[in-house]
Amino acid sequence: MSTIIRAGLVQQKWTGDKESMIANAVEAIHSAASQGAQVVCLQELFYGPYFCQVQDADYYSYTEAIPDGPTTALMREIAEQHGVVLIVPMYEQEQPGVYYNTAAVIDADGTYLGKHRKNHIPQVRGFWEKFYFRPGNLGYPVFDTAVGRIGVYICYERHFPEGWRALGLAGAKIVFNPSATSRGLSEYLWRLEQPAAAVANEYYVGTINRVGVEPLGDNDFYGQSYFVDPRGQLVGEAASDTEEEVVIRDLDMDRLAEVRDLWAFYRDRRPDTYESLVTP
Repeated sequence: MSTIIRAGLVQQKWTGDKESMIANAVEAIHSAASQGAQVVCLQELFYGPYFCQVQDADYYSYTEAIPDGPTTALMREIAEQHGVVLIVPMYEQEQPGVYYNTAAVIDADGTYLGKHRKNHIPQVRGFWEKFYFRPGNLGYPVFDTAVGRIGVYICYERHFPEGWRALGLAGAKIVFNPSATSRGLSEYLWRLEQPAAAVANEYYVGTINRVGVEPLGDNDFYGQSYFVDPRGQLVGEAASDTEEEVVIRDLDMDRLAEVRDLWAFYRDRRPDTYESLVTP
């Protein structure tokens, strides 16, 4: 396996309808693949608006089965066509009335590998997610892909260090964090939390945010998608805070061993002292 992984993030604006959002994402994946990307992650709930700004049951219509729904089937075809690993965040219906904020993971040959369901669900002004989603019940899976072991941690989850660590302990080398987050709420944390997680867990993080103000509310999504290495340093620049962008970066996987040899955080863990952390 090459020690350099070329990875991509797709930062989108809401186009006004599901079909054009999907078409836009497919074109962005094509662009990323034409630039040599081997793995590409889309943004949280990529084919819709961020409807959690309101509480309206009409948006339940955005749900699809995963992996048996039409968007997963399409993305499996796109992954195989371009030979690229895809992380595809969608609104999942497990059964009528049971919905999750989910990301499907598809290998470079089009094989569906599994999914991560968002475990931590916010319920604050402009982010009424408990109206739409049940908390995830699949833990913190790590997926063996054509580019190595990857994990997914969705948006609000980034505020919780335990899941980041669980992904690292399971062997993740890259963790993707698709998000929808707005100015005035979390922007001051955007350049702090994901680099800190990359350092603490000694892996790469690719974090994505959408851009623009959508018709459902005044949330101003500020973009600034980026990759960060296990030293906490951005790989290249962050994306625009106002425009759509396909971020392509080369991730040097040899750096993981260098950092782990230098800091040895995993060696020096003391799980025998952590019991109180999981006491309700």
